[in-house]
Amino acid sequence: MSVYVITGVSKGIGFEFVKQLSEDPENLVVGIVRDKATTERKVAAELGGRSNVHILHGDLTSHTSLKQAAADTAKIVDKRGIDYLVANGAFLSHFDAYDPIGVIGEQVEELEDVSSKLFQTNVVGNIHLFNLFLPLVMKGRVKKVITISSGAADLDFINNFDIEISTLYAASKAAMNIVVGKFNAQYKKDGVLFVSISPGAVDVGQYANVTPEQTQGLMGFMDKLSTYAPHFKGLTPVDEAIRNVRSTWERISIDTGYAGAFISQFGNKRWL
Repeated sequence: MSVYVITGVSKGIGFEFVKQLSEDPENLVVGIVRDKATTERKVAAELGGRSNVHILHGDLTSHTSLKQAAADTAKIVDKRGIDYLVANGAFLSHFDAYDPIGVIGEQVEELEDVSSKLFQTNVVGNIHLFNLFLPLVMKGRVKKVITISSGAADLDFINNFDIEISTLYAASKAAMNIVVGKFNAQYKKDGVLFVSISPGAVDVGQYANVTPEQTQGLMGFMDKLSTYAPHFKGLTPVDEAIRNVRSTWERISIDTGYAGAFISQFGNKRWL
């Protein structure tokens, strides 16, 4: 019986977390989204309106909305606190997803705009999230704060395999990994595990509407993934990916050396 608070649960990885974790009626699952009404309808339609699922409004670009979400969460979880705080919500940029940095650098205004949105949402928003929800985590039994990261933020992976695309998104995830380390530096003594976990290359329909030009960049990236991991045959189904992440976060701890770590869904540096 655990209490989970997860951001970005309207679709994809976030919704799958809610789906799997709420299968156990003893678990309490709080999902935080920008569009509360639409997500509540999705939960009702696909999960049968499970009574252990609560959907709250919260926007990573608004400290005020996150503060209200924390207050609303406190009323729901009461004295149980939060066992797992999962920072899954993120701004996913299509601008830099298929082209190298030299190409996107030619679009000055859009580069600056997208960079600002990525940092505000994926970094600053999560700093606010952690600070506002930590009092509830402190009351929890498990005390784990999980950031959903990306193997694209790993420098060795980038340099060894010449990964050119997703520059700005990867940079925002790398910055967040540093933030996780800083929170760990402050709160490890209080028994709170902060960790970044990459879920791998997950199929959530993100490539459904790519253009022919974008497909060229995507195929080049997929070829490099095959070189990195010869066993790689394609994107991982979202249900399998989330089971892997959950298995890892269940077994890792401060005592076993994972405080502030940046790891894969397998608990190591193997991203695929």
